[in-house]
Amino acid sequence: MSTDFNIEREVSGSKGRYVIRKDGAEAELTFSITTPELIIADHTGVPDSFRGTGAGLALVTRLVADAREMGFKVMPLCPFVNAQRKKHPEWADAFSV
Repeated sequence: MSTDFNIEREVSGSKGRYVIRKDGAEAELTFSITTPELIIADHTGVPDSFRGTGAGLALVTRLVADAREMGFKVMPLCPFVNAQRKKHPEWADAFSV
């Protein structure tokens, strides 16, 4: 499992995503900005070429780090993000549930 990912944060209006690009493929975690204090994690998409690399977890970890640094909470509507939240109780401060 690789944990050395270059994760970019892209925001356009009230939508955004975290993305990892590799060999023409993209793994992403999309979100919606409801207020400056709350974002909704909508979807995590990891193509087969990323399976087993830890890319999905890396995206959620970056989301949590940014929530703490930027002062927003995350509502985990995405099933993958919600599952990771449950596996990592130390992230409770970053979530609004």
